[in-house]
Amino acid sequence: MPRLTSLPAAAPPETEAPARPRGQPQPAMRYALRAGPSRIDGLGVFAAEAIPARRKIGEMRGESISVREARRRAKGRARVHIVEVSETRAVDATDSPEPMRNINHSCAPNAVLRIRQGRVEFYALRDIAPGEEITCHYGDSHHEGRLTCRCGAANCSGRL
Repeated sequence: MPRLTSLPAAAPPETEAPARPRGQPQPAMRYALRAGPSRIDGLGVFAAEAIPARRKIGEMRGESISVREARRRAKGRARVHIVEVSETRAVDATDSPEPMRNINHSCAPNAVLRIRQGRVEFYALRDIAPGEEITCHYGDSHHEGRLTCRCGAANCSGRL
């Protein structure tokens, strides 16, 4: 299960985006993003516009499954698009068409993964420039230290 880290203080209310009418779902992405080849691994997610610090970037959406099924599906996969959101539930974004499922790991991330009410949300830790790859620290993962980390950060731990 990913390690949760605390977020910096929220921005003042006057800079918040306007509220959506009641009953309408929030979009998966709050900012323009694109998936593309990553120097870290496979596909990555890139900002197509500037993203201010401490803002919600978006959500990774997918099939809600049991943790037992998530662990079964993760075995043997080189790329895992599954996040455990509780002790009993997980989100499998393997078949999701949205780019958020391609966020790569970095030991020096510019975003944080946060689980709220069964949702997998990503928030900017600092300002993110257009064209910059969005990354988060996976924390504990299904890879259990078997994969070599290729993030290239100065403080890279070397394993995932």
